[in-house]
Amino acid sequence: MRKIVIGAGVVAALTGILLITLPSLLNAAGLHPDYQGEEVSLVGKRALIITTSHAILNKPGETDGDPTGVFGSEMTEPYYEFLEGGMQVDIASIAGGEIPIDPSSFYYFIKSKADERYLKDEEFQQKVAQSIPLEQVDVSQYDIIFLAGGWGAAYDFAESSALARLISDAYYAAHQPVLSGVCHGPLGFVKAEDSQGNLLISGRAMTGVTDKQVEQLGIGLTPYHPETELRKAGVEFESRTAFIDIFANHVVIDAEKRFVTGQNQNAGAEVANKAMLIIAGRGD
Repeated sequence: MRKIVIGAGVVAALTGILLITLPSLLNAAGLHPDYQGEEVSLVGKRALIITTSHAILNKPGETDGDPTGVFGSEMTEPYYEFLEGGMQVDIASIAGGEIPIDPSSFYYFIKSKADERYLKDEEFQQKVAQSIPLEQVDVSQYDIIFLAGGWGAAYDFAESSALARLISDAYYAAHQPVLSGVCHGPLGFVKAEDSQGNLLISGRAMTGVTDKQVEQLGIGLTPYHPETELRKAGVEFESRTAFIDIFANHVVIDAEKRFVTGQNQNAGAEVANKAMLIIAGRGD
């Protein structure tokens, strides 16, 4: 009996050690890398983060499924990067109102430092609870537009004609805002058109979630997959791989320096920082 008790104690201790060290191990493997970008001061400039309004992970047409939404860090990482650069940051969503956040993104072993900061930030939480409806966004007010990803965006970003128009309007705006996004966020670019009615992103270098990552995670039921849809839109798709693609990371800036995209949840801070650097480099 004594041996059994000791054995159980050892197992419990080892399990406890594993649980405590798991976040650090995942970080070392590539999840939410500690990105140290260049310092940027954009006081007086404004950024807009746009998220999904879709809250259920299900097959198209079904009403039941696991809860989903925006992946936490894909909203929180850019938010604080913009904020620390002196920018005013607003939050919008496809339908407006309370934004659904994928609960798995706040699991203790997955959540990022920015997520932890968000969970104590009442002002940010209020913006998420009362997000601006997409139809009320005035693109002339923003210097950077950032499309946050997560599984929810796989349902409503590519389907939203309002988002496609917003991206087209922003692209042609006189002050030339930088258009950016990570993970499933770039799905919001796929139906935007140029002034001749052609797809705006055709021929541009971009990235987003890979088909390999979708397959590895076993979530193929969503109606749109970023790599597939970006390639269909004529994008020169770039990506990196890892033993599991959720640990990979890649950021792409198109030749015109109008679009900055990141492969997945690991790229939020880097994409935001590089978008700010483009704005700062213009000297305006």
